[in-house]
Amino acid sequence: MARIKAVWAISALTVVSLVLIPPQWLAVKRGWKLQRHLPHIWHLAATRLVGIRVHQVGKPAVDRPLLVTSNHASWVDITVVGSLMPLSFIAKSEVSGWPVFGLFAKLQRTVFVNRTRRTETGKVADAIAERMAQGDAMVLFAEGTSNDGNCVLPFKSALLGAATRSLGDEETVWVQPLSVVYRSLSGLPMGRQFRPHVAWYGDMELAGHLWGIFKEGDLDVIVTWGEPVRVTAGTNRKVLTRDLETQVRGMTAAALRAEALPRPQAETA
Repeated sequence: MARIKAVWAISALTVVSLVLIPPQWLAVKRGWKLQRHLPHIWHLAATRLVGIRVHQVGKPAVDRPLLVTSNHASWVDITVVGSLMPLSFIAKSEVSGWPVFGLFAKLQRTVFVNRTRRTETGKVADAIAERMAQGDAMVLFAEGTSNDGNCVLPFKSALLGAATRSLGDEETVWVQPLSVVYRSLSGLPMGRQFRPHVAWYGDMELAGHLWGIFKEGDLDVIVTWGEPVRVTAGTNRKVLTRDLETQVRGMTAAALRAEALPRPQAETA
């Protein structure tokens, strides 16, 4: 039964992708506003087809420009966060060359970062700042890598400079922390030992992990929005990084300890 479910979900998502990819490609080429919304529709479809229930605590900031800083445990985070609202991601440059994932990342207008070349940090920060100035909400997985889903790694401060880069004395941007926690599988709490079923880190094989998610599905995820932080040209980047990390660490710990799940996003929309 699990295999049949996985094949059905993959087939259905393939159909959705074939329908949405051509108009998204055209929208990106032509610069249409539709390019912000079609990826959101795809992620909503993906979460429902795979069986991922998103329980949302708090709300995203309505003010722009906006940079969202999140913890990172799995490639599943992309679909979970992407289902919350129209947004784009900041990802390592290697992702652009991945089969299927690379294409989807490009169609979502991802900003790619080459972490082996520190000299490119300024150019990437400028690109992020430009996208934010155009009204795009950008998501940065601030740990710089994924983990086992049971903790939050120290945040990297380098790309957070995009939040203050090119700001004038009177200008303001907002940075909002976000926590993503995988709580249960098939209605049962995962616990520390089972959370790596969803977490993808280290040298895990992507294909096998992807198949496991499609086959098992039935996931409950808690996403928690923190308090938006107002950032100006005079904001200290390292202090900002510590503040965001502290918020995400606290929200993650609270979600892992919670006895009951919040109401699903679909019920609160």
